[in-house]
Amino acid sequence: MEVHLSPDIQSKLTRLATQQGREGEALVVEAVERLVNYDDWFRSEVQIGLGQIAHNQTISHEEAGSRLDAHIASLQRSV
Repeated sequence: MEVHLSPDIQSKLTRLATQQGREGEALVVEAVERLVNYDDWFRSEVQIGLGQIAHNQTISHEEAGSRLDAHIASLQRSV
């Protein structure tokens, strides 16, 4: 597979690789791996959510807000 990068992206990649003491190709491979892994994870989470909807395992907007508020409050107490 061959990937063509714009001159601007190529320049930024070269600068980043130099700063990290790594090859540009290694950074590209790492970025693609992250993208593919994230996409796999995201699609899986969407399927889980759709399954929950299909089984009527949902909560109201108000309940979601209450849970989020409680979670934020617990995080603030632990700081």
